[in-house]
Amino acid sequence: MRALSRLIQGRILLLTICAAGIGGTFQFGYNLSIINAPTSHIQEFTNETWQARTGEPLPDHLILLMWSLIVSLYPLGGLFGALLAGPLAITLGRKKSLLVNNIFVVLAAILFGFSRKAGSFEMIMLGRLLVGVSAGVSMNIQPMYLGESAPKELRGAVAMSSAIFTALGIVMGQVVGLRELLGDPQAWPLLLASCLVPGVLQLASLPLLPESPRYLLIDCGDTEACLAALRQLRGSGDLARELEELEEERAACQGCRARRPWELFQHRALRRQVTSLVVLGSAMELCGNDLMYAYASSVFQKAGVPEAKVQYATIGTGSCELLMAIVSCVAVERMGRRVLLIGGYSLMACWGSIFTVALCLQSSFPWTLYLAVACIFASILSFGIGPAGVTGILATELFDQMARPAACMVCGALMWIMLFLVSLGFPFIMEALSHFLYVPFLGVCVCGAIYTGLFLPETKGKTLQEISEELHRLNFPRRPQGPTWRSPEVIQSTEL
Repeated sequence: MRALSRLIQGRILLLTICAAGIGGTFQFGYNLSIINAPTSHIQEFTNETWQARTGEPLPDHLILLMWSLIVSLYPLGGLFGALLAGPLAITLGRKKSLLVNNIFVVLAAILFGFSRKAGSFEMIMLGRLLVGVSAGVSMNIQPMYLGESAPKELRGAVAMSSAIFTALGIVMGQVVGLRELLGDPQAWPLLLASCLVPGVLQLASLPLLPESPRYLLIDCGDTEACLAALRQLRGSGDLARELEELEEERAACQGCRARRPWELFQHRALRRQVTSLVVLGSAMELCGNDLMYAYASSVFQKAGVPEAKVQYATIGTGSCELLMAIVSCVAVERMGRRVLLIGGYSLMACWGSIFTVALCLQSSFPWTLYLAVACIFASILSFGIGPAGVTGILATELFDQMARPAACMVCGALMWIMLFLVSLGFPFIMEALSHFLYVPFLGVCVCGAIYTGLFLPETKGKTLQEISEELHRLNFPRRPQGPTWRSPEVIQSTEL
């Protein structure tokens, strides 16, 4: 409750979270889910456009391929954005990078809005690529910006707000995509172009809020600007202790330059951090949760949900993740990061196994239809418990100021590559594996839980400098811990 009251007192911190989130991970979730509603309309538009150009319709397998490309260009753009995020964060700063990032959103909205009038499905593809770039930048810089701006006792909860805005974006995309709103066959260009609204809101609000204090002090060396930002974010409390901790971190980074992404893999002192980033970043995308939104209709139809009810079922999936993201935001500073990750992946493996069995028995026992649908919701709830939000904290907490932008680039690039490959291949996985479509993802969940339990250190309640020192001990475990033998003191006059 004390942490919550401090968050309420720091109104500027709360506004900073909202301004960064609405044009950040909210955009990621929104653009991930709105593509589901106009699936058939865009496929028809693609076929009609091709037929108008060539006089012949596209074969069904090519329509499926074109649709897979439209969906998967989003994570491909995210990969480019993730690679761009590190240099932007270093040269422009965290806040300015988020603002400049909205250029991609504006361009994408223009392409979406005029694609049907221009008779060009290529404009949809390019627009999806651009909103992907925007999402790739914001998903890496937003947790960095918020994690560096929050006090240590709220750092986990503030960083978890990225997951809340992702889930909120998913739900809003699903609601706006209803047939009663912008899911009408004639309104899909406006639906895709509606990503402009969150971008405008961020452009109007974020310039009024402070830059990351850590960036101002450690990267820019501006103590006065850092102190002014801290006063804005913390209110009228005593800032001496926090400023002292920042100075200690600055001293530890003195004389160092920002690391390149490939340098992270070359240093033994970063071995455990990089391994954790690679394993858990990959697991978050390969566990199959994000596919529930891009291909939600297909998954529910496979489970036996009537077609007329599918759009309402998909809203339920997003609402489940939003609910659990809020719960996890409150619980992360009480239960810790490791508990939430282990619990989330373990429960996902459990529910995914039951879901697979239910699909296999659906023809023999009609009641298993309801069990399968319940497992889908339970799996999404489990994902929201930990993997959805905690994974995004790793790059912020496990790496120091000089390595953090490069770590975010590596984590973001890896996650987007995995999402691209799975998004591109998932329709064909459904065709090939049928009722066993979730079996490959179950193994990923089990591996994620085991790795977290064995190798990921707990970071709850620790300063970033304390976390760095603990990881250094874990990376060099064979160094002597007890007192060592020392030779007798040499007296210079009798040394010969």
